[in-house]
Amino acid sequence: MTSDISPLIVEKAPLILLEIHKAQSILLHCHPSPDPDSVGSVLATKFALQAMGKKVTVIQGDSDIPEAFMHFPGATEIIDKNFFEINATDYDLFIVLDAGSVEQISKLGVFPIPFPIPTIVIDHHASNKGYASLINLVESSYPATAQVLFDLFTVWNVIMTPDIAANLFMGIYTDTGGFKYPGTTSRTLTIASSLISYVPNFSLLISRMENSNTPEDIAFRALALSSIETFFNGKLALAVVSFEKLVEKNIPVGHAHANAVSPALRSVGQWLITGTLIEVAPGLIKLSFRSKDGEQFDVSKLTVTLGGGGHKAAAGASMKTSLQEAKDLVVSKAKELYNL
Repeated sequence: MTSDISPLIVEKAPLILLEIHKAQSILLHCHPSPDPDSVGSVLATKFALQAMGKKVTVIQGDSDIPEAFMHFPGATEIIDKNFFEINATDYDLFIVLDAGSVEQISKLGVFPIPFPIPTIVIDHHASNKGYASLINLVESSYPATAQVLFDLFTVWNVIMTPDIAANLFMGIYTDTGGFKYPGTTSRTLTIASSLISYVPNFSLLISRMENSNTPEDIAFRALALSSIETFFNGKLALAVVSFEKLVEKNIPVGHAHANAVSPALRSVGQWLITGTLIEVAPGLIKLSFRSKDGEQFDVSKLTVTLGGGGHKAAAGASMKTSLQEAKDLVVSKAKELYNL
């Protein structure tokens, strides 16, 4: 399987390992509104680094870790702090995983440039331009950062354990949409098969994650689905949820997740581009987009114009503006980018 590893990973792997060997105390973090690829990648890396004898600190970053991921091995050890609540000088190395831009380290303040800690970035987002002070490993042909890590660990001869395997598997499983999204290859399935050989109860990992909804989650889903607007003869569909409506329906912002409705929107055949615009606070909008055909309708191009990033078929951004202005801008940019 080593011969199938990306040449970029083969090139960067020894350089990254050298920096790890130099460090004693290493910082890891989850990106804002973390998904399983973020959480799983961070936890798998934590276990791998600890096996090398390193002191590893994992902070949750801006957002709480969703309850749906708290059964991932090691999740309960994540520290409830963001980047601005730690002392950067306590660490020799900061390994940033699955964060396509500096804003995905933290959105709570202006991230210091140059970085106060030697930094390595490991990611798979095509929109990542490389912002590390030491090494940037961005392999956008891979469908998940967890798959990048699997190959890194293979080159490093990391001994696979059930804890590492479970976290890598969940990252790959979710970022490929259950092996449905573009970028998923036969090798992705081969890697997944290898990982579940260490985790015979892998189906329970998936089941606990996918069946952890609360009544508030369902209430938000109902609200979002009732707010759908379509444009350009149904080619673009947006679920637009205001902060006022969240308050009116007694739905805590923490339960207003785009992923709760994205699969349903994407399932409609004639809706080629779908999105959710959620006003999580007055004047603060979170945007998430999906595309059936990432080559023809690359939604990362849309989110980059809005200050975000992501993948061709799934991308997101945040905006500080009114909900109406955000919606108008999305519609106009979509028309311009995709000739709708």
